[in-house]
Amino acid sequence: MPPSIQALTHTYFRHNKRFPHVWCPGCGNGIVMGALLRAITRLELEKDEIVLASGIGCSGRMPTYLDFNTLHTTHGRALTFATGIKLANPALNVVAIMGDGDATAIGGNHLIHAARRNLNLTAIIINNSIYGMTGGQYSPTTPFGSTTTTSVYGHIEHAFSIAELAVTAGASFVARSTVYHAALADQLIEQAMMKPGFAVVEIISNCHVQYGRRNKIGNAVEMLTAFKEQAVTVKKAATMEQKELQGKVTIGVLADRDLPVSTDEYKKIRERARAAQEES
Repeated sequence: MPPSIQALTHTYFRHNKRFPHVWCPGCGNGIVMGALLRAITRLELEKDEIVLASGIGCSGRMPTYLDFNTLHTTHGRALTFATGIKLANPALNVVAIMGDGDATAIGGNHLIHAARRNLNLTAIIINNSIYGMTGGQYSPTTPFGSTTTTSVYGHIEHAFSIAELAVTAGASFVARSTVYHAALADQLIEQAMMKPGFAVVEIISNCHVQYGRRNKIGNAVEMLTAFKEQAVTVKKAATMEQKELQGKVTIGVLADRDLPVSTDEYKKIRERARAAQEES
């Protein structure tokens, strides 16, 4: 039986920190936070074994509310801080929580190179297709033609696909869910945290205030319903024609491969260097 909301609240929340939270009613960030806590509960990890690092944006508030080792860092730099922590103490379970703008614009190079190096980290990227907290500007995942405060007559750039980018960049584990598929989200986060190497979980979320309203998509419930209708599992997608997949979002595990882990390889280099010094 999954843990109750009350049990998660009493175990993991910092009750004396900035509650009620700053997220808009109906925001998907709370669903992602619940999924993360259910995954950690199932893994039976102690709170002191976990580090949660964030950048700037709506998702950046999450470490404020949760009673782990936490950092609220500069914009786009959650992975750089997470990298330093992991190198200093490889025993820690380090999770970087980011939004789409944080992870793929300001922090875009960090995401690509963290995947390429195969650092032993978990990156959770909440993709709501816009910069929500800073005023509704377009981000690298804003769909072509969409209206934002910086594309009032329609967005002329094409959107990144975060999960496919992470697969191509070399991450060991890549998965995608939506906030409608909350149970799947916490299963994927659990798998990601168990996977040696760099693991990315993209969770498509709603920003009905900044994105949905401007693009006449509807309120939070209507946006979650749309995620339900657009989502196709990886298994089902494999049986569909390309034209049938137009407008669909593939959910599930997109990549799961065993690759040399950066911290393990670095340890080997240190041992070789030490041996060479002793021989000289």
